[in-house]
Amino acid sequence: MNNQSSNDTLAVLGGPKLLNNTFTRYNSLGLEEVEAAKNVVESGVLSQFLGCWDPDFFGGPKVQEFERQCESYFGVKHAVTFNSWTSGLVAAVGAVGIEPGDEVIVSPWTMAASATAILHWNAIPVFADIERETFCLDPVSIERNISEQTRAIMSVDIAGHSADMDALRKIADKHKLKIISDTAQAPAAMYKGKFAGTLADIGGYSLNYHKHIHTGEGGIAVTDDDDLADRLRLIRNHAEVVVDAKGVTNLSNMIGHNFRLGEIECAMGIEQLKKLKTQVESRQRIARILNKGLAGLKGLNIPAVMPGCTHAYYVYPMTLDIAVLGISRQRLHHALTAEGVPALGVGYQNLHLLPMYQKKMAYGSKGFPWTSDICKRNVSYAKGICPVAEDLHESSFLGFGICSHEFKDEEVDLIIAAFHKVWRNLEALR
Repeated sequence: MNNQSSNDTLAVLGGPKLLNNTFTRYNSLGLEEVEAAKNVVESGVLSQFLGCWDPDFFGGPKVQEFERQCESYFGVKHAVTFNSWTSGLVAAVGAVGIEPGDEVIVSPWTMAASATAILHWNAIPVFADIERETFCLDPVSIERNISEQTRAIMSVDIAGHSADMDALRKIADKHKLKIISDTAQAPAAMYKGKFAGTLADIGGYSLNYHKHIHTGEGGIAVTDDDDLADRLRLIRNHAEVVVDAKGVTNLSNMIGHNFRLGEIECAMGIEQLKKLKTQVESRQRIARILNKGLAGLKGLNIPAVMPGCTHAYYVYPMTLDIAVLGISRQRLHHALTAEGVPALGVGYQNLHLLPMYQKKMAYGSKGFPWTSDICKRNVSYAKGICPVAEDLHESSFLGFGICSHEFKDEEVDLIIAAFHKVWRNLEALR
């Protein structure tokens, strides 16, 4: 006889739904940004960039102000704004001097731009596996993937946690490699007293609309290297027509673009930067509530935060022990979403398994750059080269989009209650 209360029957099995809330979309914009944007519009100066060697090569007053404030906030010598962090990554790979056919080690567990920024310069992405605890590049896998053609590591601070930068710097110094840190999802996360992204040769953050702070689209590159900063600014703004007047002698990768961020976005960014600490702390507070409420659920692993680090929680990343649970992630996800849990995602993606890498076809139809003479070896993108990332994507990762909604405390409590309800009913789900 089943003694279970009908109110505890899972929604997916015909019981009542636990959460009937209409969740408020996360929005870090306020009246300050409205006023800032209004002032720019009224000034009539929406952009002041010139694509020639001129004082306005560096952009207008709000671009300059935002960059200086970012330098002060993150404690770096140089901050360079871009119209997207994708553009920032493209410029970063070019700035460090990557040559056609060079190899750059990158995570497969990231947004596609991390790897396509490498291909942009006709270089070869090499995918190393990730750590199960932080989802960042595994230093052991990096070492295994280094070849004579390796010139850089692109580290990705995924979900909001920094990679092990001490280990990565040790590898980079040993093999004379550059480090680019894709810290799109981890602004204001800390690594041993410094901001994530600032310990690489070039790091940077996304200002895309669903990040902690945003200007709609945009990105910020940070570096302490004067030469790299100079090259970032050149690639951002039509480098090839500037180098002669500026007296640039290193013409490597001086192919310029229009990667420039406008005055409205930078005016809003100035206001958003003031809120970054508060916005990240609000996500951290939600994560602490989730940690306390979900700890101890059999087969569910709450996020790890490594010693000396803080987590920005762009995503609240969990993993499932499927062997312990005896039930598939798909079934659990279905049950949780049926209870009304919002912003719950399964897996992420494995870039090496995308058609472009499986077919090795990027530029044109002949397999360039992999089939050309610049590619010195047969780089494998076969299934199985990144077993941790593949298992996470296929069966064991469960991510809660903590930056998707505002999430009042009572709503977080209900989400926790939904997890407990599902876990009480695991036998019924089986």
